[in-house]
Amino acid sequence: MVHILGFLSLLGSVLNAVPRNTVLSSEFQLDGDYLLGGLFDIHHVSSPLHLDRPEAIDCTSHSLILSSYQRFQLMRFAVEEINNSTSLLPNISLGYILFDQCSDGHSFPSILNLISVNGLIDPWGEPPKNLIGVIGSYTSSKTMSVAPLLMMDLIPMVSYGAASSELSQKKTYPSFLRTLPSNKNVIEIIVKILKYFKWHWVSFLHDNNSYGTDGRELFIRNIQDTEICLAYIKALDHQTDYPGILRQIDALRVHVIIVFASDWRVEVLFESAIQQNVTNKVWLATNTWSLNRKLPKTKGIRNIGTVLGVAAPATTIPGFSDFVHSAKAAALSENAEQETFCNQVFNCTGLSAADIIDADPSFSFPVYAAVHAIAHALHNTLQCGAGRCKDNITVYPNMVLAELKKINFTLFNQTIHFDENGDHNYGFYLIVFWNRNGDVQEVGYYEFYPPFHLVINSTDIQWHTNGKVPTSVCSQECPVGYKKKPEGIHRCCFNCEICPNETFINVTEDPYTCVSCTDAEWSAEGSTSCNLRVVEFVPFTDPGAVVIMVAALVLVGLNLAVSVLFAINFNTPVVRSAGGPLCFLILICLTLSSLSVYFYFGQPTSVSCVLRLLPFLLFHTVCLACFVVRSFQIVCIFKIAAKLPKLYSWWMKYHGQCLFIAVSFAIQALLLLIGYSSDPPKPFNETFWYRDKIVLGCDINLKASSTSVIFLLSLCLLCFIFSYMGKDLPKNYNEAKSITFCLLLFILTWIAFATVYLLYNGTNIQTLNALAVLSSLYSFLMWYFIPKCLIIIFQPQRNTQQYFQGLIQSYTKTISQ
Repeated sequence: MVHILGFLSLLGSVLNAVPRNTVLSSEFQLDGDYLLGGLFDIHHVSSPLHLDRPEAIDCTSHSLILSSYQRFQLMRFAVEEINNSTSLLPNISLGYILFDQCSDGHSFPSILNLISVNGLIDPWGEPPKNLIGVIGSYTSSKTMSVAPLLMMDLIPMVSYGAASSELSQKKTYPSFLRTLPSNKNVIEIIVKILKYFKWHWVSFLHDNNSYGTDGRELFIRNIQDTEICLAYIKALDHQTDYPGILRQIDALRVHVIIVFASDWRVEVLFESAIQQNVTNKVWLATNTWSLNRKLPKTKGIRNIGTVLGVAAPATTIPGFSDFVHSAKAAALSENAEQETFCNQVFNCTGLSAADIIDADPSFSFPVYAAVHAIAHALHNTLQCGAGRCKDNITVYPNMVLAELKKINFTLFNQTIHFDENGDHNYGFYLIVFWNRNGDVQEVGYYEFYPPFHLVINSTDIQWHTNGKVPTSVCSQECPVGYKKKPEGIHRCCFNCEICPNETFINVTEDPYTCVSCTDAEWSAEGSTSCNLRVVEFVPFTDPGAVVIMVAALVLVGLNLAVSVLFAINFNTPVVRSAGGPLCFLILICLTLSSLSVYFYFGQPTSVSCVLRLLPFLLFHTVCLACFVVRSFQIVCIFKIAAKLPKLYSWWMKYHGQCLFIAVSFAIQALLLLIGYSSDPPKPFNETFWYRDKIVLGCDINLKASSTSVIFLLSLCLLCFIFSYMGKDLPKNYNEAKSITFCLLLFILTWIAFATVYLLYNGTNIQTLNALAVLSSLYSFLMWYFIPKCLIIIFQPQRNTQQYFQGLIQSYTKTISQ
């Protein structure tokens, strides 16, 4: 750092030794009690300079920027106006030294002369005498090249055109302020315009310098969480292939082009666009070129599309026109050879006062406001009041800087003040449009600070699409109910896919995902919301449920009646041939099995799901075991006893029937306990078969309950075998035929139910299940017990010992023959 500062000191000395023109134009210098520096790019070096050795730039050999010369004159006018004021700095005069900063990196002689003291630069010494601030520069690049030289002594640098957001970093630029919005504000407006017109597919062209790079980074950051996609981005410089850029933009079907560049760069771009016959584009202009007076009147400009832009309000400054006319008249009266312009000889007599006044007014008010801001800060530093300022105060630049940060005054109905970063903190920007007459027309505005109000009268815009707002999208919006499936790297490019059943799309939250409905909801294909499912179950009040429950009660009543009848006629042959004591056990189990029926109705619970099957499986197992024993005994008496007497004697000795029934009951109880412990039946919401409703049922694990069902079927098969073997027994011993018929009904009932269960799903399946259970119970009651009850009641002659013995003897004779 020491070497750098030493080099600057040496360079200042060398520059001071360079011979200069002794005649200084009054346009560039004015003596005063306090001095302001001014940096204006009156001329512009359009291409990079390649110098073999350090040398001063001949600015006059490059193109003149008329709008910058207007701003140059405006600073002179502002200083003269303040010097003539009796309220602002009443007894103090301001002077200035102005420079033509025509190049980004080769304009150091001007700023070094400004900060030198007696031709020397001493970084550790006193700041330049009476220098209280610098107005400028116009561009961010030029500002950044010279700002560090001013920041060392905290010399206020108030820019009227440098908009890069990097300059807001106070650690790097502690004494920098500006009287125009930063790039951050301009980018915010552009993004809001894109959102307003729903332009989601855009390109961004920018200067290849600090200003353009900063705008690009801010734009990318601002569109991250929006639907705007950057289809194409390109930095522009003197080597840019403009026709190639325009061809690429056209190939990408981009219809909105943001041009974040200086006006001279835009002139080259538009010239190429006209030559390439580019049409049907919307060009978004920044404040650097939106108020350009030359471009809107260029031949063929209307063919390239529609130009919209943002611009600072063009404030008319009273008295400036008269000042320009008088200054021009004074200049014409002087000797042209003695006029020094840009520190070089230049004859500006070719410029008329009208040319200067009619130049692009962009950034004119910021220049005027910058001069007045420093003047107000100096006014406060000198404690001016009552028509006089104190003359015993030594003013240093840092003192003026401190007051600058606190100023708050009104200028042409605009309140001038700065925020903590030294940024513009007031006003608004206009939304403008280039009409077909070649004029810039105001169509809206945007307020920078609360309430951040954007207003655009789009009906006033003469669109190139015959009155319709142009579109710029990579892919057309999806129809309602469709999601976006990204295609490529840009989220704006996508295919549309319809959302399937049981999902919906909410485009405001996430247009790329079909959200699944909850179990309690349903939706059709292509839905934007879910509908609540109708909850269905068989209530106790259902007509079918009422009939079945009444039938179950009737079954219980019949079982009780049969039990009483059999108890009264217990010692008769019919009762004994039916099974004697086993009949009561069967009737009791049939009654207990009927309890399952009642748990198929009402809203399912964990308890009801268990009790739907448990009583039936457990007690029906006992019923079947009894019938197995009874059918075995019949066959054994008539067919096995004579052939296998030992088996018969063992069966009778050890009460085989009781042992078999007890073991069957124990096995089934154990199987049910194991199965229900591992995975008991539980309530289940069926949503697969019906999209618009929820069928409440019970989830039964077939694996867990399969062993108990298999055991029940095994007993059924065994019973069927024994009963079928006894189908040819005596007529009054036709229990085997009755049991066979009952088992056939039992099997057919459950086959029919299983078939319906596989083909149909709904609430009625629970009613059918209860009906199957009840039918199984009724089959044994109606076809095994009721016929015997009819014999007991209506045919007592067949319920005698003699009748039964006669049948047995007749059967024995038949067998022996």
